[in-house]
Amino acid sequence: MTRYAMLGEIMMRLKAPGFERLFQTPTLEVTMAGAEANVAVGLGRFDEDVSFITALPKNELGDTVRDELRKHGVDISKTVFQEGRLGLYFVETGANHRPIKVVYDRADSCIAKVDPSAFDWKELLADRDWFHITGITPAISETAMRCTLDAMKTAKEMGLTVSCDLNLRAALWQYGVKHIDVYRQMMEYVDVLVGNEGHFESCLGLSARVAENDIHDNPSAYRPMADEVFAKWPNIQKIAITVRRTVSADHQSTAAILATRDEMWISPIFEIKDIVDRIGGGDAFTTGFLYALDKHGVCQKTIDFAGAAGAMKHSIPGDFLRATEAEIQALADGAAGRDQR
Repeated sequence: MTRYAMLGEIMMRLKAPGFERLFQTPTLEVTMAGAEANVAVGLGRFDEDVSFITALPKNELGDTVRDELRKHGVDISKTVFQEGRLGLYFVETGANHRPIKVVYDRADSCIAKVDPSAFDWKELLADRDWFHITGITPAISETAMRCTLDAMKTAKEMGLTVSCDLNLRAALWQYGVKHIDVYRQMMEYVDVLVGNEGHFESCLGLSARVAENDIHDNPSAYRPMADEVFAKWPNIQKIAITVRRTVSADHQSTAAILATRDEMWISPIFEIKDIVDRIGGGDAFTTGFLYALDKHGVCQKTIDFAGAAGAMKHSIPGDFLRATEAEIQALADGAAGRDQR
């Protein structure tokens, strides 16, 4: 069994009930969320060995986060508890032509203020095989960026597989560096890269482009995008590209591509209507991708399972992928037989 470690921020998510606007009523639904934490929970629910590393406030909020992660099978023992605050984010669900809305309140959170020396990466990663990070964590603050690069560099030196989900949050980059420079530096340590088609341009400055209907009509158009990454970073061995087409806030379609230097596989296209909650869909895809990659290797079955995991999440409230392997596999098997024209 692969032993995973992940670094990132976990926040308290405050959502307006149903399809109401933020503060339309005095009630907000409280759950926990965060990109790497979402992946950790998903893998923990698949009974994988996963350690989530972060900094949390030394109070009841930090204790609540710790207990929530433990409930899903995630090891939280390597987390730093310190004085400070828990990041928040507010959500209202979109409907029809009104998009989903997210408001962050995460400035000066514990992970944003943590001293990079608080993490002894050689010790924290000593019993791990795989390190996962997203492009959100280095955006939080300069110290979080230093923690990210230190962790990735150490993981690479120790022989761990390093995966990264680009996951750009442009509004978070507020401390005077260009995000593209940081992302390019991160790529030097990456073995397995995940991102949506837009992120390869906005995060890495790639020139390859795809058209709106290429996933339907010309999926080979994604090959130059993967080849450009492989040419720039010889250390990267596998790339997963996610694709989303939006009709409205509650009607979208998703698909994904898995590429190595020599081959490419394309998932089914999942038509998703009456979306319940799309937040965390990308993290659910990454969860399914990492799990299936470890279980099945680089093959069609892996990208089908990952695509189904991402699609399944759209039916589940909250950020976490609360679905079993069997449920996701059933969706993957059923969707694979659909007409893809």
